[in-house]
Amino acid sequence: MYKLTDFDYKIPQDQIAQQPLKERDESRLLIYNRHKKTIEHKHFHQIIDYLERDDLLVFNDTRVLPARLYGRKESGGQVEILIINEVEPYKWNVLLKSSTKPKPGLKIIFGIDTMTGTVINYPEKGKCLISFQKGEHPFSSQKEFMDTLDKLGIPPLPPYIKREKEHNDCYLQDKERYQTVFAKNSGAIAAPTAGLHFTPELINKIRNKGVKTAFVTLHVGLGTFKPIKTDDYREHRMDSEYYEVSEAEAETINQARKEGKRIIGVGTTACRVLETIGSREDAIKPCSGWTNLFIYPSYKFKTVNSIITNFHQPKTTLLLLVSAFAGRENILNTYKEALDKGYRFFSYGDSMLIV
Repeated sequence: MYKLTDFDYKIPQDQIAQQPLKERDESRLLIYNRHKKTIEHKHFHQIIDYLERDDLLVFNDTRVLPARLYGRKESGGQVEILIINEVEPYKWNVLLKSSTKPKPGLKIIFGIDTMTGTVINYPEKGKCLISFQKGEHPFSSQKEFMDTLDKLGIPPLPPYIKREKEHNDCYLQDKERYQTVFAKNSGAIAAPTAGLHFTPELINKIRNKGVKTAFVTLHVGLGTFKPIKTDDYREHRMDSEYYEVSEAEAETINQARKEGKRIIGVGTTACRVLETIGSREDAIKPCSGWTNLFIYPSYKFKTVNSIITNFHQPKTTLLLLVSAFAGRENILNTYKEALDKGYRFFSYGDSMLIV
């Protein structure tokens, strides 16, 4: 009954989007009405026709870090790291790839001696703690560290998006396009991809129609993409991810709930924040913390009424979340139609509105 294999499907490789479209809002949009069980095919800029005055769109305003770094050991061996989360200033947990596991104390050099990282220890399986500094000297400020990271790092694209080499020209485009236009708070290692379809012009048109907007932050990390390895998906445990909700945004969400307005989560990460904070009490308060909320079929949504989302990989927590919202068979049927109609899937792909 709770078998992960029930959430599997086949996707042709040529329908996994490798590049973003020239215009963000020209992506295709599948409208699925879960009550009428109807499907419509549009383009994303037409989403405004399906939004009503006083609807509330809730976005995730996290900003993606240029989290992938290529360096070398002092001995010359190549090292690739993906920074995950900051433990204390300039000390980060990372995922590390190397021909041999670096020992504590070993230095990794990034750029032309621009930045060095010293391996401290391995706090848990698969993770390495590294202390960074500017060449041979400590960073003078967090801004200097982030500026250096921006110069040396590249976008942490998912493995199904292929790039020819380490510094492929595509990365210049990725730095801008693998980021929402409203990204604000740095800390994610993956984009909240449902938000990639919005342009400033479309957001202004939506607001001019009377639709309200609110912003929460969830720094997308390993939790969102951690593979499910249990046959019974209920046994899966999500890694925690950091979220924040300000006083002003909490008040906006509370007002919409009080008035019975439709609350539309822009992406699964925004939905997880809304359900994390909305499940505690009637009134949402400004808050921050860590959530490992795992939403799967049988979950009863408490805050979200509609979802804007991309098409997700088989047997993932993301697919389980949208299946919890719209029903497993309904989602798999819409995915089949999207594939038959030539939709582009995953991070740089097309989108759905589930109402």
